[in-house]
Amino acid sequence: MKLEVIRVIDDEGHVVHPEREPKLTGDELRRLFRAITLQRILDDRMMRIQRIGRIGFYLSCIGEEAVPYGAAHALRDSDWIFTAYRETGAALYRGYPLRTFMCQMFGNAEDPVKGRQMPVHHSARNLNFVSISSPVGSQIPHAVGAAWAAKLQKKDDVAVGFFGEGATSTPTFHVSANFAAVFKIPVILICRNNGWAISVPRSVQTASPTFAQKAVAYGLPGVLVDGNDVLAMIHVVGEAAARARRGEGATLIEARTYRRGAHSTSDNPDYYRDQNEPKEWESRDPIDRLRAYMKARGELPADFEAKVKHEANLEIRKAIAEAERVAPKPPIATLFEDVYADVPPHLREQQALLEAELRKHGDKKSPHGE
Repeated sequence: MKLEVIRVIDDEGHVVHPEREPKLTGDELRRLFRAITLQRILDDRMMRIQRIGRIGFYLSCIGEEAVPYGAAHALRDSDWIFTAYRETGAALYRGYPLRTFMCQMFGNAEDPVKGRQMPVHHSARNLNFVSISSPVGSQIPHAVGAAWAAKLQKKDDVAVGFFGEGATSTPTFHVSANFAAVFKIPVILICRNNGWAISVPRSVQTASPTFAQKAVAYGLPGVLVDGNDVLAMIHVVGEAAARARRGEGATLIEARTYRRGAHSTSDNPDYYRDQNEPKEWESRDPIDRLRAYMKARGELPADFEAKVKHEANLEIRKAIAEAERVAPKPPIATLFEDVYADVPPHLREQQALLEAELRKHGDKKSPHGE
């Protein structure tokens, strides 16, 4: 089975399929360019500060930005997003504050998830943006479940579940895809195929030429898209969302991109892949392609990119500085909250015992995180 790789623009930013070209205004294009540029600078900065010990962990999206930003642009704000590791940009695009992003990265007293998740496991309820759990593929059935709930409530919202190609080797992927197909669930399953599942290459995950064609066995449409073409991402996700809202069910999308950096700050890809391999993908960079497209349309003023980079650097520096001024740990009391509406006496007793032990052993910091 041979699938076409859906594209709108080529590697030089020329429109090759005008019939698929999203009708974006100049303002929409500049918003996308600004957001993706900020993401690129943000990833670089966070990798650097992790290396000097200011945060504990990071995962970057360098070279893959078109996948989350294209999808986010194509969706409604009421649609649910269930992420894998590299889709924080979808939350930023919806308005996730950079300061809040930083507080989660530092796990400080204003971390919205109160230090209960690793860095880069963001969650924003007001944005319908749901954190992953680190076990691979665990978010896929959650996305299907949320979409099923929308269907039962007769809403025309859709849910999107992002996952890497390695997750297609898990039982949760197969069960979720089958369930979504049988019950015509309004979910979009987006496999971000970036070539590597940590140190395991794509070739070890499947003998199939594509991941998209796996949809056929479940009775789903399977779409293969150039994941470095943000316009193509907008096109295919928009079509899948429209299909879901019409009651026609789920779609499996394989976004073909490449992980140019390490899996995370805990990984060194030099041990398992050819060091020249990432260079082959630099010519397909999503920012370069979008820039060329915008220039051809006359929607990229001469000083716009320099201004965007300057503003992004200022915003990131400010957010880091503010996060580092916040008390470094969530209050101890948060360990005992959020389970019951009113904290029961036995938990209050445990809290008092813990605080007493901290004082007994000379903990220099207040048990209230101050």
